[in-house]
Amino acid sequence: MKQNKLHNIKNTGFKTPNAYFKGLENQILNQVKLSEIDNSGFKMPKDYLDTVENRVISSLSLKEETKVISLFSKRNIIYISSIAAAILLVFNLSVFEKDVWDLEAETVENYIIDEAISTYEIAALLDDEDLIEDNFINHSFSDEIIENYVLDNIDIEELILE
Repeated sequence: MKQNKLHNIKNTGFKTPNAYFKGLENQILNQVKLSEIDNSGFKMPKDYLDTVENRVISSLSLKEETKVISLFSKRNIIYISSIAAAILLVFNLSVFEKDVWDLEAETVENYIIDEAISTYEIAALLDDEDLIEDNFINHSFSDEIIENYVLDNIDIEELILE
């Protein structure tokens, strides 16, 4: 590496503003004179710092408490709960009761077929008491009902071919 000849550098790299040193002495003396002046133009009353704390505390304690009105007062809760009880009573009475279970067998069949409900799902809805053998043995069907079932549900051509 080549050594720089530092003793031959003529430019230091530092610059000062024009006429900086001409007014420097006056500026320093002006700052010293301002710091020597005790009167800044503002006056503070005597014992102000001693009494300010007491005045602030007394003004805070004089504030009145505001009145708070609760939305959930006992009166409002009783009023709302009585309305809700009256509505429940109206709906539980037999005034609006309608026989909802008046469904045709064909409607139930179509629903089971359309929804693809399996026999396992139907069996899960039945209790052991529903599946007692006596319920199936002692049930008598008329000839007319059996004939209508065979005509509606069984294809005779399939029976002949088998």
